[in-house]
Amino acid sequence: MLNANGFKFPTNGHKLMLQLAAGLTAGAVLGLMLFNLISSIGIVGPILGPPQALQRFTSYEELKNFLNKTVSLRADVVKAYTFNIIAEVSTDFSQTNVQVAGVDEADIVKSDGEYIYYVTKSGLIIVKAYPPENARVMSKISFNETVSGIFVNNDRLVVFKQNYGSPIFETKGVPVFYPAGGPETQVQIYNIENRESPILVREISINGSYFASRMIGNYVYLVVYKPAFLADDEVPLPVIKDGNRSEEVSISKIYYSNVTDAYYSFTVVLSFDIMNDTAPRYEVFLVGAAGAIYMSKENLYVTIQQMPFRILLGGPATSEKTEIHRIRITNGEIKYEASGIVPGRVLNQFSMDEYNGYFRIATTTGFLARNINEATTSNHVYVLDTNLNITGKIEDIAQDETIYSARFMDERCYLVTFKKVDPFFVIDLSSPANPQILGKLKIPGYSNYLHPYDKNHVIGIGKETVEAEEGDFAWYQGIKISLFDVSDVENPIEVDKYVIGHRGTDSPVLQDHKALLFDKKRNLLAIPVLVAEIDPNKYSGKVPSSAYGEYVWQGAYVFSITENGISLRGKVTHVKDEVEFKKSGYYFYSDYTVERCLYIDDVLYTLSYKKMKMNNLIDITPISEIELL
Repeated sequence: MLNANGFKFPTNGHKLMLQLAAGLTAGAVLGLMLFNLISSIGIVGPILGPPQALQRFTSYEELKNFLNKTVSLRADVVKAYTFNIIAEVSTDFSQTNVQVAGVDEADIVKSDGEYIYYVTKSGLIIVKAYPPENARVMSKISFNETVSGIFVNNDRLVVFKQNYGSPIFETKGVPVFYPAGGPETQVQIYNIENRESPILVREISINGSYFASRMIGNYVYLVVYKPAFLADDEVPLPVIKDGNRSEEVSISKIYYSNVTDAYYSFTVVLSFDIMNDTAPRYEVFLVGAAGAIYMSKENLYVTIQQMPFRILLGGPATSEKTEIHRIRITNGEIKYEASGIVPGRVLNQFSMDEYNGYFRIATTTGFLARNINEATTSNHVYVLDTNLNITGKIEDIAQDETIYSARFMDERCYLVTFKKVDPFFVIDLSSPANPQILGKLKIPGYSNYLHPYDKNHVIGIGKETVEAEEGDFAWYQGIKISLFDVSDVENPIEVDKYVIGHRGTDSPVLQDHKALLFDKKRNLLAIPVLVAEIDPNKYSGKVPSSAYGEYVWQGAYVFSITENGISLRGKVTHVKDEVEFKKSGYYFYSDYTVERCLYIDDVLYTLSYKKMKMNNLIDITPISEIELL
C-alpha cells in the first residue's frame, strides 16, 4: 500500500499484519479510521483543552456523569462514519538496544551472558548459549496467549502476555466497539535459578491492552490501557489481580482531564517488585488513548493526542495538540505531578527526551500530499520545564515535510524530515529558552531511526530514495545506513553510506529499534534484513523507480563501523531453500527468518523461530548451530 508520497508502508508479511491486528483494540482502530477520514477531507485538529492539571474523581456517580457526556458525541460520530470492525558472569555480552541507559525495555530476546531467552510462536525457549560448543535448549515454556515481551533480571524471568478475549461487541443504544470480557494483560514471574525447570512464582493480571513496559533495578513499570464506557448504566473499571488478591481500581485513584473526547481510555500505570510479592502500586488516568511514552530514571511521560472527532460535528478546525502527563517514579512509587500541552502529534518515543530538568519534544502538524500546494505539514521542537510549561521552541521547521526520525543527545536534537530529500537537522538545546537550528544537510533518502555513535557522529538507518519524475515526491529504494559527522555543527556531512538491495528491501529495525545490534568498542553494527532485488532483464529499457524487486535473501547483515566509514563484515542466513523466496510472492515469511542478533564474547548469535546460529564475531565464519523447535 502506498502513502501520499508513493512510499510503500513497511511490511513483514502476514506476521506483521497479525501483530498489528493483535495490538489494536477495536476502539483504537475506530479512532485511527476516524483520524484518516478527517485527514482525507482536509480537516485538521481537535477541540483543544487547556494545559491544566489532572483532577481526581470523588465518587462513582461523578465518573458515570463524566462518561455520559461523551455518549451523544460518540453516537453522532458513529453515524457520521460507519465501519466494519473486522546475571553474574564474566563474559562480555550485548544487551537490548534501549533509549535510556539503565531503563530496560521488554523485548522478544534477552541474554544474561550465558543463557538466551527467546520468545517464539508457541512460547519461550531458554537456551544454554555460552560456550557455543555446549549450546543446547534447556527448557521450553508454552503459552496459548500472545507474548508481548520479556525481562530477565538475575534469576527472575518476567513474561508479558496478552489475552484478547471474545471478539463479540456489546452496545446499549450506541456501539461501544469493545470486546466482551475485554483484552487482558497478564504478567508471569518465573524463578529461573534452575534453567532446566523454571518455576512460576507469581501472576499479575489487569483487564486492558498492553501498551508498554520498563524496568529499573528490580521494579517493573507497566502501562495498560482500557477503553472507558457506560454499559447498562455501569462503568466497567480496571481490575488488578495479584495471585489470590483481586482489586477493582479505586475511584479516588482515577485522574481525569476535563477535555471533551469521544473515546476515553483508562491508562493504568502499575509497578511491582520482581523479587518479592508486595502488592503492586498503581495510578489510573482517564484520558484519550495513550499515544507514546518516554521514561527516564525519575519520570514517566505519557502523551495523548487530542483527536479531532468533534470536527465531524461542525466544530472549528483547530490545530492538533498533544497532552503530556509527567508521573514521578521512585523505587516503585508512582506519583502524578504535572500536565502540559504542545501543538502537533508525536512520532514515537524518540521524539521525546528529558535532560537537566527539562522535557524536550518534537512534533508534526498538518498532513502530506503529493501536490505541494495541498501539503500542510510543519514540524516543531518544544522545551518544557518540570511543570510542563513551554520555555522555548522552534516552530515551522521544514514546511510541507514530516518528521521521519528524531534523536535527542544531551544538548542537541537531531531531526530527519522528508518529502523528496532528507534534510538532516542539527538543533542546539543548550539554552532551554532559546533553541536554535545550527545546521542542516540535504541528501537523497531518509532515516527511520537515528542512533548515537559518539558525541560527533550519528548513525541513520532508513531508505535510499529516487526523486519521482511524476510529481513532487520520491520513490524509496533499498535499506540505507548512513554515518553523519556533526563535529562542524553548521555543516554536517554524510561520511559514508551503505545501501542494501532494491525497492522492497526491509528490516525490522525500521519499526523496532530493539532489532539493532550496535557496539562502538567492537566497531559492530548488525541488522536483520529481507533483501529484494530487481532483475533488469525483465524490463525493456530503463527500470522504473517505482518497480519492486523480488525477495532473494533474508538474514543478518554484519558491519564494521568506525567514525570514518561503514564496511560489510559478513552475512548470516538461516534459509537454506531458495524456493521459499520464489513462492513468497508479495509477502515473505519463513520460520527461518532471522529476528535478532546478539553477541557473547566473540560469538555472534542469530535467532529465528527454528534455529540459532553461532558465528565468529570477527570474521563471521560459522561455529555451530542448533535447532530450536
